[in-house]
Amino acid sequence: MFFLIKRDKFTVQGKILAMYRTKIGLNLMDRIANAYPRLVKAIGYVGVVFGFSGMVFMFFFLIRETFKFVTMPGTPPPLAPVLPGVSIPGVPTLSFWHWIIAIFLVALVHEFSHGVLARVHKIKIQSSGFAFMGPILAAFVEPDEKEMASKKTMQQLSVLAAGPFSNMVLGLIFLLILNFFTGPLTGSMFQPGGITVSSYMEGYPAEATGLKTPLTILKINGEDTMDFVQFVNVSSRIKPGDEVLLSTDKGDAKLVAAENPDNKSKGFMGVSGFQQDKKVKEEFRGYGFWPHVMLWFNVLIGWLFLINIGVGMFNLLPLGPVDGGRIFLTSMLAVFKDKRISMKIFAVVSWLCILLIFINLWPWIMKLFSWLAKIFFLVVGAI
Repeated sequence: MFFLIKRDKFTVQGKILAMYRTKIGLNLMDRIANAYPRLVKAIGYVGVVFGFSGMVFMFFFLIRETFKFVTMPGTPPPLAPVLPGVSIPGVPTLSFWHWIIAIFLVALVHEFSHGVLARVHKIKIQSSGFAFMGPILAAFVEPDEKEMASKKTMQQLSVLAAGPFSNMVLGLIFLLILNFFTGPLTGSMFQPGGITVSSYMEGYPAEATGLKTPLTILKINGEDTMDFVQFVNVSSRIKPGDEVLLSTDKGDAKLVAAENPDNKSKGFMGVSGFQQDKKVKEEFRGYGFWPHVMLWFNVLIGWLFLINIGVGMFNLLPLGPVDGGRIFLTSMLAVFKDKRISMKIFAVVSWLCILLIFINLWPWIMKLFSWLAKIFFLVVGAI
């Protein structure tokens, strides 16, 4: 709606990126850069060290985990799209409003940090603003690229690394809030109500039980599994070939455990998409909706931690236009002093990253096509 109303003030690139340029935040960037120049520069150089460390870690992590995903049937992909409704094991399903708020704050801090580091190194910021990449909200700052290119390599790297580094720092701050404030407060209001499973892994025993997901596992072999600690303790004792009795909110079912793809000495049921189900404690049921409001904020803090860490680390991949790609290319130019050689190395590494990401996202792409096909046939059937 905003895009349609302000259509003449948007710049559209490639038919999918719509940019709304403003001057919001530029004065604040200047004030911070001028007030604490030495501190900001020092933080920027620490960010460069973090940036290279994170880049190496993410690159080899992506290679290793993709190899496991391809060669070990049933292994979940190490990457998942951060979109509403996507279920990631161990965390609550991402809701629309949690997604919008988290992405907005992550993008705001990320781009603002780029701007502050650019200004402390006397690089002009032409504009700031937000953008839509299809349905996804983004933010941006536009430094003067000619001024940026004229700066020393270390100064350029500190500007590029500022965004991912700020996301990591912010993520750790939200982790502390989660562990020491919202988590304990929510924990005092709720009690564990079992482990909710959103899906089965194809080809494993749980799929053949006939119980429809999502379901909540209450007991395994007669032992309580009301929280993750109990669930892990009970399930870790299961061996391949053991008969397992699952007690759930949708009834009981028996299965014979298979071999764990990561450890063949361990039993494996093939359930995935774990979440901790929570019930309001008896003494807080008279407080109406307030316990659920607190739970909502606790989930938001959790997602702010996860998305900051995830976006920060993903941005360090030596890939195309993301910060890690620009850091990698700037470094290659500084090392080889030859743009042709640097661009060739950069292209090879970028395409390798794209291939690995595509392999990881293939299951999600297939789910998307399956969902679109269902909608299409539903519409056709209605007509």
